[in-house]
Amino acid sequence: MSPASHTLARFALGLTLLAPVDRFDRDVQRVVQGWRRPALEAPMRAASGSGRGVPVLAGLLAVALVSGPAGPATARVAIAVLAPVNLVVEGIKWSVDRPRPDGDPRRANSSFPSSHAANAAALALVFGRRWRRLAPGFWLLATLVGFSRVYLNRHFLTDVLCGAVIGVGLGWSTYRWFRARGWTWEAKG
Repeated sequence: MSPASHTLARFALGLTLLAPVDRFDRDVQRVVQGWRRPALEAPMRAASGSGRGVPVLAGLLAVALVSGPAGPATARVAIAVLAPVNLVVEGIKWSVDRPRPDGDPRRANSSFPSSHAANAAALALVFGRRWRRLAPGFWLLATLVGFSRVYLNRHFLTDVLCGAVIGVGLGWSTYRWFRARGWTWEAKG
């Protein structure tokens, strides 16, 4: 088999394997878009907006300033966790170049994976470790941010799920790395 034939065969196999995922995503998209109601638009936009850069940075500044002596370390770890999460997500977005469900085809703004979901999951992880009693609330908020992206027709469900997996996986690795060096609010362990 020639190299070109081998590449074409791998491409065809990839399309065959991804076709059911794409059908599933489009089925979920149709169902969720059928649920849209005027009363839910503002709350969903607010949930989605909470995952943008400025609100996240403002929240981290507030954590650093008003959450006691561990506040600066918490904000530092959150930023350190978000950096690799965003680098990986943006690299994958550029590589995959999946158009958004609403039709936005710009490569720099591609759909897969969801950076909102990745960031929300990574922050839920860090904040859930810092404030363990509030962890269910942080995870609920992260879930709401992810769902809002599907609801607002900006992402497919698999974009959100994969973004959350990246946020948790890379977030946990980065958090553990910092913790092992004593650079968090927790003792080494």
